[in-house]
Amino acid sequence: MQDKRLAWRIERAGSLERLRLVEEPLPPPAAGEAQVAVRAVGLNFADALALLGLYSATPPGPFVPGLEAAGVVRAIGAAVPGRTPRVAVGDRVMVLTRFGGYATAFNVDVRYLEPLPAGWSFESGAAFPVQALTAWYGLVRLGGVGAGSVVLVQSAAGGVGLNALALLARLGARAVAVVGNPAKAEFLRAHAALDPARIVVRGRADYDARLDAAVAGLGASGFDVVFDAVLGRWFRPAFERLAPEGRYVLYGAADFMPKGRRRGWARLAGQWLRRPRLDPLAMIASNRGLLGFNLIWLFEQFDRLPGAYAALAALALPPPYVGQRYAFADARGALEELKGGRTIGKSVLTIEAS
Repeated sequence: MQDKRLAWRIERAGSLERLRLVEEPLPPPAAGEAQVAVRAVGLNFADALALLGLYSATPPGPFVPGLEAAGVVRAIGAAVPGRTPRVAVGDRVMVLTRFGGYATAFNVDVRYLEPLPAGWSFESGAAFPVQALTAWYGLVRLGGVGAGSVVLVQSAAGGVGLNALALLARLGARAVAVVGNPAKAEFLRAHAALDPARIVVRGRADYDARLDAAVAGLGASGFDVVFDAVLGRWFRPAFERLAPEGRYVLYGAADFMPKGRRRGWARLAGQWLRRPRLDPLAMIASNRGLLGFNLIWLFEQFDRLPGAYAALAALALPPPYVGQRYAFADARGALEELKGGRTIGKSVLTIEAS
């Protein structure tokens, strides 16, 4: 007999208005899978982009959004060679879902399960996998950040940004944080104990001068790494301030997010035509590099996930900052808040135990 679940499902990407909460059957877990009763769902910018059909990994046809969650294992399917679960029924876990996370329960490949650290809440667990893996992979594996590195972090008050700041502090690197408004700058002063001289607000007339002052204040010639998911008109000023051997790590383009609930093709076309372009020969002369990645790619590298989680565990990062908690039924409104840039830290949906 099949169980029932609630899930937020969209029949066709293109508008957040198409997202519907539905009741549907949930079969037992297949071989190599586990069934998780969800207690919290992590919201990501990529969720909104996928629902609008602007994310490269958006599934074709109907789908349930969501890349991460936390909950309790309630069943494990038959064993499959190479898929030995590291958890048991009843364990508290955090999960990468590669879509499908906006649900009260789901079946998932056991290789996507990670034990929830002792003392962490389900909300913290749902806020961790995507943000922490993004920060670690982008800054450590691609960016080569180490002690003393000077690193610019765009959207530093967001979920990934706060994880990046915590990771950089553990590594002994020196961060310059860029945020979208003064309220977020004030939050970073209090939450991350950053020197105000190392916090820069986008959009101000003195933006470029503040970047220069932050670099000079650290006694550096430029940024060793820029960590960016915004792109747009903020790309060029940061790229031009890379030091020799500097690496620009780009993992998103939030500036392309439509302002309304629909895609707005005319605006997107204009942004596409105005997108930054680089001259490879000039990059040779200046000894600077650009690296891009999408965390969805790492999701499919199952053999790498345990090592990535182990590297994060070794850094002993604090539980992620959850700035907004919403009831599961409020998913659409929560996404509107997130895509509008009005949130600080991580946003999660919470589900009461049944």
